[in-house]
Amino acid sequence: MRLHWQILIALALAVAAGLATSPETAVLGVPLVSAYAFVGTLFLNALKMIVVPLVFASLVTGVAGLGDGKGLGRLGAKTVGYYMLTSLVAILIGLAVVNAVQPGVVDGRPARDVMGLEADASAVAEKVQGRGAGDVVEIFLRMVPVNVVAAAAEGQMLGLITFALLFGFFTARIGGRAGEVLGAFWQGVFEVMMRITELVMRFAPVGVFGLVAKVVATSGLEAFRPLAWFVLAVLLALGLHFFGVLPLLLRLLARVSPLRHYRAMAPALLTAFSTASSSATLPLTLECVERNARVSNRVSSFVLPLGATVNMDGTALYECVAAMFIAQAYGIQLGFAEQLAIVLIALLTSIGVAGIPAASLVAITVILAAVGLPAEGIGLILAVDRVLDMCRTAVNVFSDSCGAVVIARSEGERGLLPDGGGERG
Repeated sequence: MRLHWQILIALALAVAAGLATSPETAVLGVPLVSAYAFVGTLFLNALKMIVVPLVFASLVTGVAGLGDGKGLGRLGAKTVGYYMLTSLVAILIGLAVVNAVQPGVVDGRPARDVMGLEADASAVAEKVQGRGAGDVVEIFLRMVPVNVVAAAAEGQMLGLITFALLFGFFTARIGGRAGEVLGAFWQGVFEVMMRITELVMRFAPVGVFGLVAKVVATSGLEAFRPLAWFVLAVLLALGLHFFGVLPLLLRLLARVSPLRHYRAMAPALLTAFSTASSSATLPLTLECVERNARVSNRVSSFVLPLGATVNMDGTALYECVAAMFIAQAYGIQLGFAEQLAIVLIALLTSIGVAGIPAASLVAITVILAAVGLPAEGIGLILAVDRVLDMCRTAVNVFSDSCGAVVIARSEGERGLLPDGGGERG
């Protein structure tokens, strides 16, 4: 059975179990709410456990994949520039929408009590409030840690990400036997961490059951009311990027018909939506871009594999909205410095998120820790994460394909997206 069906079934069972129990219900003297909390916390701990090695290995292999100086030439600069631009625009769209919709506020008050969040609001406020413009400087100072190992141990991911980018860049440039061995080593670490992440996500239904059942048992179905607005905010922001920004780039920069590109990429988009994995969709993405959009293999073979690793527009947008949603639920008013931190970290961590289902949950824990918010808010997001994961993965894949067309046009290619180009996918 596919993971999304498992999670949906677990969600239904969690709601039923939560409604059938109360905080006082116990079996053999053990409160069921404590059992629910144990299962949910175990799953969250597993997610936190894989943060550092997964992000570091993914970043190193992704940047090293750019190759030596030749690989980082004109084509590399265009590709990285496009990916950074579209990801930043996506994050800013998400930030604007979440500030406008305010999904974490219910009836004019924070949704913390309704959602059953346990962390003390005043303690959370002490961590994130009282920060001024000087914290903007601190953000950049943290990008260059004194001790990268200590930064990783303390969850200071900005410094780790900066170091990983430099490490990957110079891994590709040292060449020779040492470069090959080093590159192979981190590629192996990355593949192992992907396997471990997949293993952890196999237990996502169990984690969802524990986290959701605990909330329903203590707060009832009212706890899910704020999630409707959260889902609306995410889908609205994704829609603006998917149907607004990306088609505009195709029209202005590539001078092609966005409708033809939608038709050309339909098979890959449906696969991305059903699998929630841009990596798993990559072979079909390559086929659609080359056969339907008529982009050369020289461009597509460089742009698309790199995009499946470092270009996560939908994921970056989702991370930003999720972090802001949790802050609003705690009644925390994040200032310019904190929101800038969320934008920067979402941009950087989206580069290091593996293209596998629900890997963005790992990155959200990084953002929450960076701005001093508790990770328990992820528990409620998990209830709707799978559906949103499918939507944002489709956005990720479509952005990759748009990048291939835009860069191919900038390289002087002609005959892109001819009439009927979407019929052979």
